[in-house]
Amino acid sequence: MTTSPHALELLAIAVAAADSKGGEDLVALDVSNPLPLADIFFIVTGRSERNVVAIAGEIEDKLIEAGYKPLRREGRAAGRWVLVDFGDLVVHVFHEEERQYYSLERLWKDCPVIPTGIPAKLSVEDAAEEVAE
Repeated sequence: MTTSPHALELLAIAVAAADSKGGEDLVALDVSNPLPLADIFFIVTGRSERNVVAIAGEIEDKLIEAGYKPLRREGRAAGRWVLVDFGDLVVHVFHEEERQYYSLERLWKDCPVIPTGIPAKLSVEDAAEEVAE
């Protein structure tokens, strides 16, 4: 299976919305092969609980404005990991600590990465590592 054009359209809207609210480390994974119910996992990091909720809310708002309704959402109250399911696109907005702990990229490492068009922002640790090399 391959990612549907519909899923890529959802992703483009979600990427722009996440970027507008300061989402970091945006990663999209093509999970269409191992999962029959979704095409893309979109993973974003927020710097605080408020930022996580704001990013997830903006993604949901922009997709609703574009005519897409979420099938379900979880985690908004805690603001540590918000999941919003749009069918073909499943959005995961993590607080930094939860993103490292759950490491979805590692769990789904066999799935191809879909370019988001947003350059990756290096963490302070990664930037220091690159300078040291």
